[in-house]
Amino acid sequence: MTRVRFAPSPTGYLHIGSARTALFNYLYARHTGGKFLLRIEDTDLARSTDESTKSILDGLAWLGFSPDEEIVFQSNNAPKHRLAAIRLLESGAAYRDFTPKETSSEGNVKAAIVERAKRDGGERDMRDNPYRDLPRSESDARADAGEPFAIRLKVPVSGKTSFEDAVYGLQERDYSEIEDLVLLRSDGHPLYNLAVVCDDIEMGITDVIRGQDHLTNTHKQILIYEALGAAAPRFGHLPLILAPGGKKLSKRLHGEIVSMTTYRDAGFLAEAFRNFLALLGWSPKSEKEIYTLDELVEIFSLEGIHRNNAIFNFDGNNAKRWTDDKAIWMNAEYIRTMPLEALLPLVKEELRNAKLWREEYDDVDRDWFEKAVDGIRERFFTLKDFSGQGRAYFSEDFDLDPAAIEKNLKKFPELKTLLPELAERFEAMEDFSHDRIEEVVRGFAEEKRIKPGVIMNGARAVLSGVAVGPSMIVVFELIGKDRSILRLKSQVAWNV
Repeated sequence: MTRVRFAPSPTGYLHIGSARTALFNYLYARHTGGKFLLRIEDTDLARSTDESTKSILDGLAWLGFSPDEEIVFQSNNAPKHRLAAIRLLESGAAYRDFTPKETSSEGNVKAAIVERAKRDGGERDMRDNPYRDLPRSESDARADAGEPFAIRLKVPVSGKTSFEDAVYGLQERDYSEIEDLVLLRSDGHPLYNLAVVCDDIEMGITDVIRGQDHLTNTHKQILIYEALGAAAPRFGHLPLILAPGGKKLSKRLHGEIVSMTTYRDAGFLAEAFRNFLALLGWSPKSEKEIYTLDELVEIFSLEGIHRNNAIFNFDGNNAKRWTDDKAIWMNAEYIRTMPLEALLPLVKEELRNAKLWREEYDDVDRDWFEKAVDGIRERFFTLKDFSGQGRAYFSEDFDLDPAAIEKNLKKFPELKTLLPELAERFEAMEDFSHDRIEEVVRGFAEEKRIKPGVIMNGARAVLSGVAVGPSMIVVFELIGKDRSILRLKSQVAWNV
């Protein structure tokens, strides 16, 4: 059975690139009838936080990715990682490195090797460690005496690692390019590559699908699999997601625009954002762009993943300002076309958060609420539009867009008297239905020798505060007779 895992580090929120990695793992697991697992890689104790873990779990829950088994926390497995390092030491696949701590990190060792090669005028030797071939008896004696040491993997002198990547094809790297990597620090802390391999073996992971920035690590991890006598899983590395201009997406450069919770809180639908993420670096080989989750599961394959990095187009630190409008367009498509019964609870939650919800919408005004949501969703882009642009339908406390007032009201000063007159015509109506409203409004415009559009647009500005929306007859019908009369008579808009 296929077993994949999503393994984020809880050192920040759920990054959009990580969310896409989770999505591709989830789709692959479901497509192959396998299992989707979650591992929180919290071994960086200085940077890992409970807040970050919660943010990651919240983001995954919003997207609908529930793991099929209990969540694994990598820090709980540290004793097993240490035992694996000791096992490799005992088998001769690893050795103790007694280099003083301040110079023993991988970065410092690499730098020292390169510097020594430059000084000697020769090629660097990644096996150039004085403790690599230290006799075991001497190594044991120094360790027994209490001398601190790290444990390093003894990478073979000649040969190469090789694996067939599901996205990038054959990958090879000479052993001479790989340093004797640290498995265990002198303080007993297991390092990333060892911990990942041990956990993937224990979890029975068959396929590792992760970012392309891990390609270098994969060569190192294959060496650890071989040293432990375990078969390596299949690997598939995903192209990176970059910002416009080719810069790497990061919190430092782009703020919270890279966080999944930003889009949830900005009124995006999980279904729409999943759909958007799926097409960010993957192609279904079809012109179609809107897919349900079941459809994505049905057609997903690793072969459809692009090798080129994807570009996440946005303009500024604002989830609704996009250079290509792809995500916002897709969200609007979902709002416009999704089943009304699926949209209603989401709108209810948005109105509740904005303190616009009335319990009557669940009771005596249920029919009106359903009709209102269905009537106004056509031009909305996010759930926030229901409490923003659509606020006038649910409250008397709504903003008037100065541009809409200027264009559709003040440009026609005669409306200052005509709109209250139209309100008087409404007062005389017993049947305030769609067809009757249209008949009265058009008759009124013809009588006053003014274009119906001028009356309609002026009324829209004072009734809803905005310049766009559903048919104006529908607006009258949704706002209702009494509220329409009050707003048409009001002079507030003329003072904006």
